[in-house]
Amino acid sequence: MQPQLSTIGQQMSHLTGVRAIMKDIIETLQSGGGREFIDLSAGNPVILPEIEQMWRDCTQDLLASSDYGEVVCRYGSSQGYQPLIEAVANDFNQRYGANLTPRNILITPGSQSIYFFAANAFGGYTAGGNLKKVVLPLCPDYTGYGGVSLVPEAVVSYKPSLEIDEENHRFKYRPDFSQLQIDDTTGCVIFSRPCNPTGNVLSDDEVGKIASLAAGYDAPVFIDSAYAPPFPALNFTPMTPQLGGNVVHCLSLSKAGLPGERVGVAIAHEDIINVLQSFQTNACIHSSRYGQAIAARAIASGQLAHLSESVIRPHYQRKYAVLAEALQQEMPKSLSWFLHAGEGSIFAWIWFRDLPTSDRHLYNELKQAGVIVVPGEPFFPGLREDWPHKQQCLRISLTAPPEALVEAMKRLRQVIE
Repeated sequence: MQPQLSTIGQQMSHLTGVRAIMKDIIETLQSGGGREFIDLSAGNPVILPEIEQMWRDCTQDLLASSDYGEVVCRYGSSQGYQPLIEAVANDFNQRYGANLTPRNILITPGSQSIYFFAANAFGGYTAGGNLKKVVLPLCPDYTGYGGVSLVPEAVVSYKPSLEIDEENHRFKYRPDFSQLQIDDTTGCVIFSRPCNPTGNVLSDDEVGKIASLAAGYDAPVFIDSAYAPPFPALNFTPMTPQLGGNVVHCLSLSKAGLPGERVGVAIAHEDIINVLQSFQTNACIHSSRYGQAIAARAIASGQLAHLSESVIRPHYQRKYAVLAEALQQEMPKSLSWFLHAGEGSIFAWIWFRDLPTSDRHLYNELKQAGVIVVPGEPFFPGLREDWPHKQQCLRISLTAPPEALVEAMKRLRQVIE
């Protein structure tokens, strides 16, 4: 059957970014003929025993409560499960001195849905025919931003400046404010902090400057905090969530061990929350109430924040240290390879400045060596200019066991040489 698709149907039915790469990865793993691969592509978090047990305990508590039928067997408010909304407000008010009320919070089916709602509510063509842009101020950034807008030309991103430590083979991306354009054509701004794929954390000053520029045009700034404190607290450098004004703080429980339940949270001025809630009502009514109910218990008890700092963060921080040490030991000093500063997330990002081929070719060569990574080019959504750097990077998942990371870096060195 070949139904006729609309323009939007054609656009949304195409695999974009890393999703197209993942299709190839899945096929490679399935057709390997028994061959063992070191898979460094996964975005799925590691199932940590303490975290799984916490969610089991919260589930048992829900099952034993009188709320179970009301939670699972009935529809709820599009805004979200009230005990979860109150738990988030109380936690942020106590932890960060915020002044949140339930009107400042929306629960969504994962944080990806927030960016889809935002890109199409605030970006795209106005009634007068003007294009409002979805600005990504620092790329590379999350590949999923490339598919959030129903108006692809609305998504624009900007090249960063690079701080390079030649001697130690390290580097860091910074927003290039001399290039960044936030003006009356800006509908909204989106970026991740900590960043998937690079592990970059924008400083408070950089975030403040971006938010201030956007505030001058009443443009909301969506900060994708899927790896940020207080949960899952996958920041390896001190950072504080930015709240208030035109900032929309967007958190996710996926990397806190609950990806299957699709629970995202938007914290913002109630005018922005009202727009997003209306969009959500039309799209999907509300997020999973089971996931919301167990999340409310984990947050209200303080257990999720505690385990995020004591279990989740150390696990991945150790993995990053293992990978960084393996690279330092294995990679020749004479080659121009650079590891991005490890400031957070569950990934590492490597740049090969003088790579004589493309990242996609390197990805295929590494597959032949039994190592699966993710090529870097899909992480530059909205950057349309030709920049060689886009084809010189790899994303490495930190979800593999330490010994697999070490072996993979040995094979990487062999392929690179």
